[in-house]
Amino acid sequence: MHGPALSGWLLMLLCGVTGAYCLLRARSGPTGERGAARAEAVMGFGMAAMAVPAALFTLPDRMWVVYAVVFGGAAVRALVGARRGGHHLHHLVGSLAMVYMAVAMAPGAGQGVHGGHGAHTTPGAAGGIPLLTGVLLAYFALYVLRSAGRLIPADAVAAGGGSGGGASAGVPGIAGGSRPELAMACRLTMGLAMFAMLLTL
Repeated sequence: MHGPALSGWLLMLLCGVTGAYCLLRARSGPTGERGAARAEAVMGFGMAAMAVPAALFTLPDRMWVVYAVVFGGAAVRALVGARRGGHHLHHLVGSLAMVYMAVAMAPGAGQGVHGGHGAHTTPGAAGGIPLLTGVLLAYFALYVLRSAGRLIPADAVAAGGGSGGGASAGVPGIAGGSRPELAMACRLTMGLAMFAMLLTL
């Protein structure tokens, strides 16, 4: 089916690029944010692998075990760090959502599961608990809206910040000062991708 295959390609590319950027942040970003950037890189690459279209590569049937172990460990780590606040609670929800989707990918969890979300060809093909799926969809929808709301004022200020230097002033900001906005854009991207992947359950 062209629709699911195309969406799988787009999700794979989007999550892969986002994971790569998060990895760069983990290597060269501020020390206090490197842990969060590493967690986001793992999430991005994990989502990219999960979205691989079946036409490109069929993941092994036992791949769901690897996902469950990796993101179960990430969830425990996020739970331990949740006392410090920040993005740990969001990482916890995201990691648990990945475990949930991995279990839904398991053989026998639903009909038509081919090892990747991009491979689903019929609505409701994967296994999943409708109520839990709905709660996760609502969470990520609200997260995306909230993240987008945080980005819009920064863009508006940058656009109207000066009469002659508005466009040129934005270029240095991308290289240095607007890293928080780029990090938020990455989280927004992964939130959108997670929402799209949950829709296949």
